[in-house]
Amino acid sequence: MRALVQRVSRASVRVDGEVAGAIEGGFLVLLGVTHGDDEAVAEAIARKVVGLRVFEDGEGRMNLDLQAVGGAVLCVSQFTLYGSVRKGRRPSFTEAAEPERAEVLYERFCAAVEETGVACEQGRFGAHMEVESVNDGPVTLLIDSAELERPRRA
Repeated sequence: MRALVQRVSRASVRVDGEVAGAIEGGFLVLLGVTHGDDEAVAEAIARKVVGLRVFEDGEGRMNLDLQAVGGAVLCVSQFTLYGSVRKGRRPSFTEAAEPERAEVLYERFCAAVEETGVACEQGRFGAHMEVESVNDGPVTLLIDSAELERPRRA
């Protein structure tokens, strides 16, 4: 699973001209699911996102998490995070999970965020969406479950 996390001052997603989800501060999360991901991975990525300390404290240091600043998450499904451009010019999306499986894990990620007490707005899985955001900082991080599973260097 990959989560592209952007600290935002506001973000929204529209589907067919109507707002599907919007937040006024927190994280815009573009979430991609790959083969082999399961509910435990979705829950671990959700905990990692909610726990990121990238909001400034009183001294201007990135030291606070979403809960400390009263932030929310806007989560948008993004299978293209698993697009490969290694060969040719047309991306290959063979590493992206099948839509049925990906949707289940996308929903599990969002529910796991909410279980921490952080509000989680959503786009509409599989729909054509228009995403607007104001990146605050800018702060953008890529969280990859494959990286989280590798042992730390000694």
